[in-house]
Amino acid sequence: MQTRRKFSLEYKQEAVQLVRVGGHSINRVARNLGIRANMLSRWCREYDTGAATVFKGQGHPRDEELARLKRELLRVTKERDFLKEAAVFFAKESK
Repeated sequence: MQTRRKFSLEYKQEAVQLVRVGGHSINRVARNLGIRANMLSRWCREYDTGAATVFKGQGHPRDEELARLKRELLRVTKERDFLKEAAVFFAKESK
């Protein structure tokens, strides 16, 4: 039994762009990428809806919470690093 393949959001968006912007057929792009044409067709339909939940997949609420927390941690870490650099800069200026 094969394991289910998972594709990143960027991969799906680029595949859809090959069809939409590149002017290639769904069958040709799917064959070149090694995926099924019906999967690429579904990705194109989802992309055309323009919803915020495009390519959401089978995600669980726990995964969404984890992603949100990671984004928040990254933002807070950047703020902290900026404040450290600012403190060093102003300490040099006051001497």
